[in-house]
Amino acid sequence: MSFEIINVFSSLLEKKAVAEIEKCNDFTVRFGLKISHRNAVELIETRNLALKDNGRIEFGSGIIHKIIREFCNSPYISMHNYIETLHELTELFYFYKNEALDLISDEELIKFMKKSFDGKCQGSLELLGGRELANMARNLRCGYAPDYTEDLASYEEGQDEDGQY
Repeated sequence: MSFEIINVFSSLLEKKAVAEIEKCNDFTVRFGLKISHRNAVELIETRNLALKDNGRIEFGSGIIHKIIREFCNSPYISMHNYIETLHELTELFYFYKNEALDLISDEELIKFMKKSFDGKCQGSLELLGGRELANMARNLRCGYAPDYTEDLASYEEGQDEDGQY
């Protein structure tokens, strides 16, 4: 009996999350972006799988609608790559939330992802996940700011002409 209640509750939460994603269309349509009901359901499936793969649980509707609202005005996103990009961003979010040991809030992580995606990565999800988010997580684990970069000039000052100390 208790499993039935859990399944009903889970189903209601998923329906609410799908509706919340579809509601984002009111905002994103001005950028030429729209999510179908089927795409919204698939995004929830991606979220559920990402949560499971990363050993995380989540209460409420999740972060997908926050990612949508943050990224919809990116010059690197069009209807052509919109849904695929949302799936990848969702997976990256949960993976790097773990990698950063939860030392960054959801909102800060999403903003960092957007700034990096539009900036240094110039729309490359490979650079975002493989370099920028990996550096961010390492920085946070070491006690630095998320966007900390080492000053290479300080290393070069102590070297001679051959690069030796």
